[in-house]
Amino acid sequence: MQTTRLTVAQALVQFLDNQYLDVDGKEIKFVHGVAAIFGHGNVLGIGQALAQNAGGLTLYQGRNEQGMAHLAMGFAKQNLRQRIIACTSSVGPGAANMVTAAATATANRIPLLLLPGDVFATRQPDPVLQQIEQPYDLSISTNDAFRAVSKYWDRVQRPEQLMSACINAFRVLTDPAETGAVTIALPQDVQAESFDFPNSFLQKRVHRLERTPPTTAMIKQAVTLIQTKKKPLIVCGGGVRYSQAGQILQKFAKQFGIPFAETQAGKSAVVSDHALNVGGVGETGCLAANRLAKEADLVIGIGTRYTDFTTSSKWIFQNPNVQFLNINVARFDAYKLDGVQLVADAKTALEALSQAIPTDYQAQWENEISQAKADFADEIQRLRAVQYHPDFTPEINDNLDHKAVHNEFIQLTGSQLTQTQVLGIVNETIDNNAIIVAAAGSLPGDLQRTWLSKGEETYHLEYGYSCMGYEVSAAVGVKIARPEQEVYALLGTALT
Repeated sequence: MQTTRLTVAQALVQFLDNQYLDVDGKEIKFVHGVAAIFGHGNVLGIGQALAQNAGGLTLYQGRNEQGMAHLAMGFAKQNLRQRIIACTSSVGPGAANMVTAAATATANRIPLLLLPGDVFATRQPDPVLQQIEQPYDLSISTNDAFRAVSKYWDRVQRPEQLMSACINAFRVLTDPAETGAVTIALPQDVQAESFDFPNSFLQKRVHRLERTPPTTAMIKQAVTLIQTKKKPLIVCGGGVRYSQAGQILQKFAKQFGIPFAETQAGKSAVVSDHALNVGGVGETGCLAANRLAKEADLVIGIGTRYTDFTTSSKWIFQNPNVQFLNINVARFDAYKLDGVQLVADAKTALEALSQAIPTDYQAQWENEISQAKADFADEIQRLRAVQYHPDFTPEINDNLDHKAVHNEFIQLTGSQLTQTQVLGIVNETIDNNAIIVAAAGSLPGDLQRTWLSKGEETYHLEYGYSCMGYEVSAAVGVKIARPEQEVYALLGTALT
């Protein structure tokens, strides 16, 4: 066996530089770069290794650990989980600052590789700067906080362990059903230890984006269910975008006359003016989608987690005979709402269903789809025309002193524009392929309800964890991912 003697940090950097993802026969360099804030615990390990030979990796110097991790998440999300930026930090506060980003990535099923420095494996210098000491367990460090929010967690206590840690990390990062935050804690003394690493570990490694096909039994059960229903409604989730199934979704919907609604993650998989796209559904959904959702006797959820905002806490689907057909690569999600499970890649599943459903099957929505879209178009214009005035009363009239709030708003901003007015102006002004990024506050509601996506993959919302501040740093990651497109970060009410 041929080997190369390297430090653990050098071997890690070389390994990262040689990871590729095969997507439908096309090889993509999976790790684009490393975002880093160097300090106690990583500067003389990973920092030195990157300075000596970063290979094809691009180094991004962070200014805040949570921010750089959100940048990496925005990059991965906009790249449809096909490319990542790894993040490395120092031992204590730097590592802790990335815990929120780890939770955000895991909640949203976005690959995020975190490489925090850790305390000495030998324990000889303990307690080192930034070390937390727990008298009942000396093996605990700040990095144990990542366990609850990581899809894979490991600590490299010996050089030999780096190999299994990295291979398992990328097993999770490249798995559509299991991906999320992956944490490999790196004790600072181990980073500098040398070892004879097998060249096979360091060489180019190609992972495959497996398009899991549905079984014959799954397709048969799904087709049988669909044939018994008159008013099916598709819920287009983020899995449609990550599977790049937008085109086949349009074909499928048109073939059988089935309207489709959008979740926050699924929005802009297909442009808003498509004849069968009825817009956002659920608690922050729009008039058209929610009207049809109440009547649907079958909900075909494609790549959706069925969050409470999508289902209005399981209230929005009110037909007494409603059933669920769940198309999801993750078995966990396919079992939700006691639905019929079609555990498969979204694109592959839709292709199989298109061929299996009898050609004479048609949904029986009559003119309800076009009428709902027409009424929604009128509602959009009405909402964008609402203006503040001295006697203004909100449509949802609570116990706030609205006049005082209104006057304070004018005093602070010098404006009397409503949020829906502003969004309407921005929506009509920016380029059709411009990307908007948002996360928290009242904006996600107004955006899902009223934003009209004019280009595919132009709506970038983090609403799985609703992490305030994500939009600021993630927008930078989106711009790195799509340098040729304009990117706008929209800040929610709590940040303004």
